[in-house]
Amino acid sequence: MEHRYIAVEGPIGVGKTSLAKLLAERLSGRPVLESVEENPFLPAFYKEPAANALKTQLFFLLSRYQQQQALSQADLFAQVTVSDYVFAKDRIFATLTLSPDELGLYERVYAALGPRVVQPDLVIYLQARQDVLLQRIKRRARDYERHFDADYLAKLARAYNDFFFHYGDTPLLVINTSDIDFVHNEADLDNLVSVIRKMRKGVHHYLPLADTRPR
Repeated sequence: MEHRYIAVEGPIGVGKTSLAKLLAERLSGRPVLESVEENPFLPAFYKEPAANALKTQLFFLLSRYQQQQALSQADLFAQVTVSDYVFAKDRIFATLTLSPDELGLYERVYAALGPRVVQPDLVIYLQARQDVLLQRIKRRARDYERHFDADYLAKLARAYNDFFFHYGDTPLLVINTSDIDFVHNEADLDNLVSVIRKMRKGVHHYLPLADTRPR
């Protein structure tokens, strides 16, 4: 593998963690997974976003930074590493959830931490239709996501699209996962791994082979 550090990214419910685990296993690598459920402020944020956004976002920022610092001290060339997030994602959420004053404070903290984070060799950006995202969120049945705000999810998906439309820090592979099942269909995963192995520079859109599954 030319890419020793791969990051999988995308909006809530798109399947980042599932794919990161599968790729780590397939590439004989190690998964690096963010601990979303360890954020003690997240349930309160979903109930009262405005009152709890800043502390929720700062907790995510600092915990992701600590995890990335541990990663930077490891030997990234010893084996393939697959993460289920990129550090820059934090700013996507912050711009949606924080007030202007809160965002100003957040940006000062982010500016001090961001340059110290290791960049991936390849980023995989996962997309999916709104209805698919909502179905997947419902399927994983997290208590604090039980009444998930569909409007917030739509804004988040648009923010992700805008971010990656202007993204140029690393090679980027864009995949719409609405009709792809990496978890239950091995051929889908095989095709993706083949594409990853051939990825070099620039932006590429993953086009799966013709679907031969039984109807």
